[in-house]
Amino acid sequence: MKFVSYRVDQRETYGVYVEEEQTIWNLQVLEESVTGARTLPDTLLEAIGSGIELTERVKQWIEAAGDKDKQSAAVSAAEVEWLAPIPRPAKNVMCIGKNYRDHAIEMGGEESIPKDLMVFTKAPTAVIAANEPIPAYEGLTDALDYEGELGVIIGKKGKGISREEALDYIFGYTIINDVTARDLQKRHKQFFIGKSLDGTCPMGPWIVSKDEIADPHCLDIETKVNGEVRQQSNTKHFIFPIDEIISTLSKGMTLEPGDVIATGTPAGVGQGMNPPGLLKSGDTIDINIEQIGTLSNKVQ
Repeated sequence: MKFVSYRVDQRETYGVYVEEEQTIWNLQVLEESVTGARTLPDTLLEAIGSGIELTERVKQWIEAAGDKDKQSAAVSAAEVEWLAPIPRPAKNVMCIGKNYRDHAIEMGGEESIPKDLMVFTKAPTAVIAANEPIPAYEGLTDALDYEGELGVIIGKKGKGISREEALDYIFGYTIINDVTARDLQKRHKQFFIGKSLDGTCPMGPWIVSKDEIADPHCLDIETKVNGEVRQQSNTKHFIFPIDEIISTLSKGMTLEPGDVIATGTPAGVGQGMNPPGLLKSGDTIDINIEQIGTLSNKVQ
């Protein structure tokens, strides 16, 4: 199931994207049509955090819905403004650094391969949607780079989560481009400024519910810049798997519904090329992850 957020008639709302029909079913309308009541909150972030098993509830509504119910809830995907599935996360996006051995080596050699989880964050204001332009920031940075990553969306509140239970806390998966100003990252020592420029966290185009991905540690991931393959790997190459990431993050920090985790990027970033293949205005970045889809954005 592909959960999306979108804007129509100046109002943010959300639904389930039916790809073969190029249609979105508005979940608030679908619920009301099927059950006669509207209990869902107004945003997908709030719905994930509402305490209901959202995916299972939506499955029940779809099974119970007749053609008239679906027609009343349907809106053409071409007629709405697509948003990031979580347009404004409640907290910073949590990012895992150097989580692929080959990327760690390209950025600093064998000695830079981490022995413990490496974590930094991106500000919520960095988040943009698929097909939304990434600002070039000419005059501010000369080293804008791409990083294709699997994104994990937390589905329920937890602290001190064991590795054995960690995957139960996931709502679904998305795609993230951890766009980075390498020069600012280096200049300011800590990563926050170089990682948090507005518009440098493309996310989407949807969240695929976790029930549709049997093994998130066996997904092909590929990044293209202007059609040229730059990154090509598989999530089986994670140094720190998702269950370990969630467990480690939660040891002293409460994870909450809608929290976003970017799981790291494989080798092939622009900074690691010789000469560097950094981004410039007009470049298009396409990130494809198996069983999820493609996140596309253009620098301008």
